[in-house]
Amino acid sequence: MANNTSLIQIITLFSIFFSIANSVVFNYPAVFNFGDSNSDTGEFAAGLGDILELPNGQTYFKTPSGRFCNGRLIIDFLMDAMDLPFVNAYLDSIGAPSFRKGCNFAAAGSTIQPPTAQAVSPFPFGVQVAQFVRFKARVLELLAKGKKLDKYLPTEDYFQKGLYMFDIGQNDLAGAFYSKTFDQILALIPSVLTEFETGIKTLYDQGARNFWIHNTGPLGCLAQNVAKFGSDPSSLDELGCVSKHNQAAKVFNLQLHALSKKLQGQYTDSNFTYIDIYTIKSNLIANYSKFGFEHPIMACCGYGGPPLNYDSRISCGKTKVLNGTSVTAKGCNDSSEYVNWDGIHYSEAANQYVSSQILTGKYSDPAFSDKMPFLLNIKF
Repeated sequence: MANNTSLIQIITLFSIFFSIANSVVFNYPAVFNFGDSNSDTGEFAAGLGDILELPNGQTYFKTPSGRFCNGRLIIDFLMDAMDLPFVNAYLDSIGAPSFRKGCNFAAAGSTIQPPTAQAVSPFPFGVQVAQFVRFKARVLELLAKGKKLDKYLPTEDYFQKGLYMFDIGQNDLAGAFYSKTFDQILALIPSVLTEFETGIKTLYDQGARNFWIHNTGPLGCLAQNVAKFGSDPSSLDELGCVSKHNQAAKVFNLQLHALSKKLQGQYTDSNFTYIDIYTIKSNLIANYSKFGFEHPIMACCGYGGPPLNYDSRISCGKTKVLNGTSVTAKGCNDSSEYVNWDGIHYSEAANQYVSSQILTGKYSDPAFSDKMPFLLNIKF
């Protein structure tokens, strides 16, 4: 079955890629990314000294890479499509990392709004933007001293010509469900997006002109939220997802899309591209078997077994004593059969599928066109 699954996924991806290979090309010299664990390539692990254990990273990197995944994230596949190296985390300084082609400020658990006392991450969007401001100032300072570090740092014009990517907001919504009513969460969304707009304006003032904004996915389809909020069958939709979480995500996305359009009108010398991640992921979960998957919600790496294989007390790869017994949250035999990796994050196979859909241009506003400076390099 595993071989058939892989074959279906390969055929699906290649049919997509060949159909767009001549019409889509990313041509940016560098990428500066802001977000949460959906695009964190090592920021949280480096910043807080968090140690991810195998099987995290096992599929592609063969070792934990700071990513909350068995392999590559969406941003990794998009960097490949742009013929750029994987973007290094801002705080991960070991091994003389190169920031020549960009820098990643995304950190797991991050929110758009300033963190609460219970927050997982001390790196909300505002802090990430402040880190970028310092990063740029420091880069320009070092470049002015000579060419010794040129191969490690972006040139000054890269800050204007580069692509600024955003995938954040999921944790603002998901976290709010633990302490607020549904109506209170909906009422919170405008202030969350005001904070996001403030960060965008700061980046614009710093020279950013190319903005790539992912909306948030179907939160209610994550095993973590199904386990916590889906015990009552009436709270679930026909796919087994928590309805209220997905409704909140849709409202957030509608307002985020409107903000993106507003900013495009306000900053006419810039390009704002809005990506409908929600629809891509929802389609995957609804039609998982069509795309070679067997489990749309259950976690590959976790503890507890079917139907969710998720226990909030123990994360992927960890060993703990639960109810007097030492247990380990282990990985499944074939991660390519699972949409979800650890109950919260998507598997590499799912990230690959989502990336392939992004690159069709059908889920973006504005949609990709032959007039845009894009060319797809098929590496998957």
